[in-house]
Formats: sequence, structure tokens, C-alpha cells
Amino acid sequence: MREIPLAAIRARAYDIWERNHRPDGYEIQFWLLAERELRAELDSRRDTAADDQVERPLEVPAENPAKSSSAETVEG
Repeated sequence: MREIPLAAIRARAYDIWERNHRPDGYEIQFWLLAERELRAELDSRRDTAADDQVERPLEVPAENPAKSSSAETVEG
């Protein structure tokens, strides 16, 4: 799990504090909310990046049955 820079948390917490009309006594709540928001954004970006890297199936060249000496036939 990647660490979120303290400067990013501080800036987000300050933004939340301002959006809430600068109340006193909510420093911890705004800090924790900022951390949660930033973590959710980071996780969302990571999930999106993982979705973009969907593995393609391994391409196996088709074998020409006429040239293959190991082809077995089943009679029944």
C-alpha cells in the first residue's frame, strides 16, 4: 500500500475545513476524512489501471494436422 504524502493530506484537510466554514475543534475529523478521501482516490486509480491491463490470452500457433505425425485418430 502506497503512503499518501502528509502535504497532500494537509492540503485536503484544509480544503475540507474551509468548505465547512472553518469550524474550531474538528482538526482530527477533517484530517481523517482527508486521508480516507485520498486513499479512496488512490485505490480507484489503481483499480482502473489494473482494469486497463487485462491479460490477453496467449496466442498459440495453429498446428497443421496434415503435417503432424503425432496426430492420433480415434475410431469407434
